[in-house]
Amino acid sequence: MEQWLWPSGGAWLLVAARALLQLLRADLRLGRPLLAALALLAALDWLCQRLLPPLAALALLAAAGWIALSCLARPPRLPVATRTVLITGCDSGFGKEAAKKLDAMGFTVLATVLDLESPGALELRACCSPHLKLLQMDMTKPADISRALEFVKVHTSSTGLWGLVNNAGLNDIVADAELSPVATFRTCMEVNFFGTLQLTKGLLPLLRRSRGRIVTLGSPAGDMPFPCLGAYGTSKAAMVLLMDIFSSELLPWGIKVSVIQPGCFKTGEGSVNNLNCWERSKQLLLANLPQELLQAYGEDYIEHIYRQFLHSLSLAVPDLSPVVDDIVDALLATQPQHRYYPGRGVGLMYFIHYCLPRSLRRRFLQAFFINPCVPRALRRGKPGPTPAQDEARAADPNPGPSPAVAE
Repeated sequence: MEQWLWPSGGAWLLVAARALLQLLRADLRLGRPLLAALALLAALDWLCQRLLPPLAALALLAAAGWIALSCLARPPRLPVATRTVLITGCDSGFGKEAAKKLDAMGFTVLATVLDLESPGALELRACCSPHLKLLQMDMTKPADISRALEFVKVHTSSTGLWGLVNNAGLNDIVADAELSPVATFRTCMEVNFFGTLQLTKGLLPLLRRSRGRIVTLGSPAGDMPFPCLGAYGTSKAAMVLLMDIFSSELLPWGIKVSVIQPGCFKTGEGSVNNLNCWERSKQLLLANLPQELLQAYGEDYIEHIYRQFLHSLSLAVPDLSPVVDDIVDALLATQPQHRYYPGRGVGLMYFIHYCLPRSLRRRFLQAFFINPCVPRALRRGKPGPTPAQDEARAADPNPGPSPAVAE
């Protein structure tokens, strides 16, 4: 066993020296990927000790460690210098945190907010440098967007515009597509698609001049049929496709386009405000639902999906730094990724969506997000089964009568 000490120890010494150097240069981040790589190297070391001669083991282990650390290293980044970035939707959530981070890094940040006196706007004024400029803009109002375009042109005349972060977004209803008013689809499209389109097109001359960056916050709901997010998901799907088109068409101009598809994060201004907003949304839906649909689905159906939605929100991750870090990387990496997937379980979600059968995909999204109960009209005059019983009945090729449960 002693003959293995020097090759194994020598290889680990090389790996440790490079890892330490990368950590000191901030090219490597402590976290699960690094721990996983070290665990795999330890397993490889164990196999080498039993299968290979010492010199071959040293070469293989050192090469594997070097490759692993190279893969984990952050790509080279551009200097911040005097770069100016416009971020939309900075009242709260990702936009506010990204504005604070970029301002602290030395960017000149132009931040749009819905209300210049909102808590988020006041916080940005209080904690950021004088280089950060706030601008009121409503993405549903073309006049506001036109005014913002003029504002950006004036404030970037000397520095140019390096980046646009399309963060502003809207989702104000949770319901089946049949239950969601057409006006809600239009509103989501106005904010998430048409507003983003108008702003991006208006800024392209400045971005072409700087060969800059476009970073857009998407959503997995735009890639997958999340239950009860039809209006929001379709608008995000349209926006992401638009960014893919821009990515291809703007490549000759040197503009790089990235889309960030975050998992479930807590982005609201406060839990009490969120609960009140969603309660008002539910009551508004119930009050305006045609009687025929209310009879078919039942008020308890809508109450159930809102309870499940609020439960999923309670499990959201409060730390927004993974998304903010990806925004920074998309703005400064010499070769930014086309897609970023920050958040817990997002990789698994996309694997299931693209690789597993449709029935398993549907069940996963229901278990992960919202599992609707059976609509009233399908209960055959009896209280609806629980979601688990409903799945069991769907899987049975010869189902018997639906079991009655207490409501």
